[in-house]
Amino acid sequence: MRTCPQCGRENAEDARFCSACGIRLDSVELAREERKVVSVLFADLVGFTSKAERLDPEDVRATLSPYYARLRSELERHGGTVEKFIGDAVMAVFGAPAAHEDDPERAVRAALAIREAMT
Repeated sequence: MRTCPQCGRENAEDARFCSACGIRLDSVELAREERKVVSVLFADLVGFTSKAERLDPEDVRATLSPYYARLRSELERHGGTVEKFIGDAVMAVFGAPAAHEDDPERAVRAALAIREAMT
């Protein structure tokens, strides 16, 4: 199978054009690597792990669900992309997929907004 570098669709090996987007498969340049400078924000709740160990799993989920929603909201409002939630921690990236000149400042502003929201 040949994968279209434009849209990602799998095509037959002998296909000359992508069946999804129509781009010519023979003349397509290979995707070029792109280096980006990003700012990464990592945040977690101090002492939550020890507290969560004493709680029922459903209570932990009930506590974390609004926390996740608020974090995602603040991060996206400031132009960040949530990469993952792990327990009570979040990792977000500023500068990918879209880069801005002020991504480091956006990350700091998001961190301050999260800190304010959690108090």
